[in-house]
Amino acid sequence: MSDTGERASGAARLEQAARAAWLYYIGGRTQDEISALMHLSRQAVQRLVSLAVEEKLIKFRFDHPIGTSMALGARLTERYGLRSCEVVPADGSDAALAGLAVAGARWLERWFAQKPPLVLGVSTGSTLRATAAELRPMHTPQHKLFSLCGIITADGRAIAAEPVMRIAERTGAQCYPMPLPVVAATVEERRLLQSQRAYATLQALMAEAAVLLVGVGHIGWQAPLHAAGCIGDADLTELLRAGAVGEIAGRSFDAAGRLLEGAANARATGLAPRPAADQVRVGIGAGAAKVPALRGALAGGLLNGIITDEPTAAAILEPAAAT
Repeated sequence: MSDTGERASGAARLEQAARAAWLYYIGGRTQDEISALMHLSRQAVQRLVSLAVEEKLIKFRFDHPIGTSMALGARLTERYGLRSCEVVPADGSDAALAGLAVAGARWLERWFAQKPPLVLGVSTGSTLRATAAELRPMHTPQHKLFSLCGIITADGRAIAAEPVMRIAERTGAQCYPMPLPVVAATVEERRLLQSQRAYATLQALMAEAAVLLVGVGHIGWQAPLHAAGCIGDADLTELLRAGAVGEIAGRSFDAAGRLLEGAANARATGLAPRPAADQVRVGIGAGAAKVPALRGALAGGLLNGIITDEPTAAAILEPAAAT
């Protein structure tokens, strides 16, 4: 391994040690609980905590920049009852896309590394596309990977930020894309498209899915759904009047996380996440524009997990913190 590779590996292990130490000393978790949270053996957790002590991360205060991230993650988890929460440390830029992509890839890899067959679903978006690029090559043909939403506009133009095929290429999983427009031209066209056998297969996979990783878009001028040409100006205006704050898989929802009726949603072909006790539904995204969308999706139970950055996590928590 090169010096650069060794340094990267050492930094990753130190970050794991910091995470384990925070959960043990600050979070008050037992080693068995940490083992389950980090998908590691109890012995591995013990070694990581020991490493944190050896590296003098444990003093009278938590002396590692990830401490702020984990504190925010703990607060988000408590407030929304999350099953999974990853908060990327702030990097001094307006958007931590690279950090989110690495965190998303690491999160996905833990699921793909499992031996029993799993069904996993993903949506679209630039963050998920970047996540796909960060995945290490794997050979997991026992798993099934499907897309929650279409990959073209109503006139047949491809959407650039389509990640499902890229993830499948990196992992070797069986792949089921959705070769449909995100939003059909008419309700009748949407019904016709959804009557096809391939769509029924995707619906069945959605019902079986143990894990979903989805991009969360905001609703506004030149927001992803609008900029990609999936909806027009009139659709956008109607969604805003209906109270839309965000969308997942092309399906818009309001500040309470309720999927909207009518408007462009009536023509959307995507499989929107819905509350389900036995399914892990994680949204990935960051930035001030996405705060209302992420907050709404968490509040309404569309998501029970999140991968975001420190400024976004803090902003999501702000309203409750002020009351």
